[in-house]
Amino acid sequence: MDRARFAPEFSVMLGGQPIPAELRASIQGVRCQTGYEGLDEVELTIANEKLRWLDSPMFQLDTSLTLKLGYAPDPLVQVFDGELVARGATFPSGSVPTMTVTAHDRRHRMSGGKKVRWFAIPLPCPGNLPLPDIATASIVALENLLIPIFDPVGAALSILLGGVDAFVAVTDPGSAQKVIRKQDNESDYDFLDRLAAQNGWDLLVEHDGPVGGHALRFSSSLDNLSARFTFGYGRSLIDFSPRLSKVGQVLSVGGFVWIPAIKTTLTVTLGFDWDRMSLTLSITPGVVPIGMQPGDYMIEEPLTAVSIPRKLVSELIPRLNKRLTASGTVIGEPTLRAGDVVRIEGVGEEFGGLYRATSVTHTLDGGGFRTTFGARKEVWFGSIPLADQGAVPVRLSF
Repeated sequence: MDRARFAPEFSVMLGGQPIPAELRASIQGVRCQTGYEGLDEVELTIANEKLRWLDSPMFQLDTSLTLKLGYAPDPLVQVFDGELVARGATFPSGSVPTMTVTAHDRRHRMSGGKKVRWFAIPLPCPGNLPLPDIATASIVALENLLIPIFDPVGAALSILLGGVDAFVAVTDPGSAQKVIRKQDNESDYDFLDRLAAQNGWDLLVEHDGPVGGHALRFSSSLDNLSARFTFGYGRSLIDFSPRLSKVGQVLSVGGFVWIPAIKTTLTVTLGFDWDRMSLTLSITPGVVPIGMQPGDYMIEEPLTAVSIPRKLVSELIPRLNKRLTASGTVIGEPTLRAGDVVRIEGVGEEFGGLYRATSVTHTLDGGGFRTTFGARKEVWFGSIPLADQGAVPVRLSF
């Protein structure tokens, strides 16, 4: 490893301006967490000797904060661009007072307030048509000053499902209103989260690049199956903790659909065949599922021929991807981002191979620069030979 990698560095900008040198010298710790769950966050811990920073106007809420990390003398990597949302202080009796400053990504603006509205295209005949989910998501993102970016596979799947919605609306005007997207007393954040789940999207804020902090990516895991990093136990991995569990695991997800044209209820089941590593679909008449297994899950809410594909996908895929999860720590890697694929070597055949980073936390403090990540082994990786993933049995040598 290049010796320069042992000289970690960071820079902070507040309100678009570099912080003063004396403030930078007072920062005791930096933590940056990004990922699929919740808002991205940066927390700065500041030594507040003589309470010099207590009432500083630099820390006004809603002030923009940009964080870059890396190693001197190389260029630093922008890992976060957001806004201050909180600040706090401690006044201990026997040590130096401190301050904490917290920033979130700009999706925090979406969390305030709730809305009730429909997303439709008004037409004289046959009436309102559903607005495609890509357009709906774009409208909500742009209203919150975020630039929507869609990965190709996720966009294609959404357009395909949207075509089904439009077909139903045109051929069955009586059902047209049921397929129109409704934001039903939800915040923009919760509405987009629900929309993403039903289209198989993961939501990520991109913090690097020319529009860093303002780009909201709607990503599909199928758009990226290639490893960007390789970490090995005993080499680059400081620690690694995988967990294989059947708790909450499902083999299939099903639901009941009433078909008015033939006056029949169908049971539609979407499952996953672990032997063939493929999705399976079955449709049977009646409301009593045939051959139910302990790992099968039935959706109790009423579904339609239009709503069931999205509902099954949103219920099954996340459950499958939670079967094997892990956490790990490496020496600070500022270019590692949530959504990246990492190859894990040296931990055997079952726990080794490709994982998707679902969260990434960079920490720089008195203990040095380290990066911790959470990860999941997605079902799609099962189509790639284990040897190609670097997942090989551990062989003992005497």
